[in-house]
Amino acid sequence: MATHPVRLEASIDPNLTRWMWLVKWLLAIPHYFVLIFLQIGAVIVWIIAFISVLITGTYPRPLFDYTVGVMRWNWRVNAYVTLLSTDRYPPFKLGSDPDYPADLDVAYPERLSRGLALVKWWLLAIPHYLLIAAFLGSWSSGDRHQMTERANEVPPAGLAVLGVLVLIAIVGLVFTGRYLPGIFDLRMGLHRWYIRVAVYAALLTDEYPPFRLDQGGREPIAEPAPAGATG
Repeated sequence: MATHPVRLEASIDPNLTRWMWLVKWLLAIPHYFVLIFLQIGAVIVWIIAFISVLITGTYPRPLFDYTVGVMRWNWRVNAYVTLLSTDRYPPFKLGSDPDYPADLDVAYPERLSRGLALVKWWLLAIPHYLLIAAFLGSWSSGDRHQMTERANEVPPAGLAVLGVLVLIAIVGLVFTGRYLPGIFDLRMGLHRWYIRVAVYAALLTDEYPPFRLDQGGREPIAEPAPAGATG
């Protein structure tokens, strides 16, 4: 059983090229163009979903699937352009692609708290926003109120922790032709933290994001309780 309703995964291609990273951002321009319009739609969907949660306590499933689909699309582009874990070109689709080495999914909540919808995307998430600003290194204080829009964007690679890890990954690829596993695992932990907060701010879950780095390409699995354990 997964420890969190958000599942963010990726794997490293066994034969990454040394210089492909130089042009990936250029090759991904068609994706960025499409994502501009998808993200505009996601902002409109968030407003409608916010009203729906306040009135009914539910997030309409079609709207939920759309928002998760936009985030999934972004994550695949992110894995290709900035995570640099794959040289496979991302598919143009909102749905999951079991053949692509990067995926994102969110468990659908049958009920959501009406009261939390009023405060979780700005007030309750402030501690996370401050930490995210630190490891992304490129957010101004005035940007934090826009987290619901950023929930559907590829996180920027600033010159803080995440930016340094990007540079290390590039150096490793250029000089060794491989991705340093420890760097990949740490980057996945940072991205996983960011996405969990983004999902929370987007009203897709009521589960508060944990303050931890769950590293590695696969989501951690909850350990079964010992036999005879109580509580």
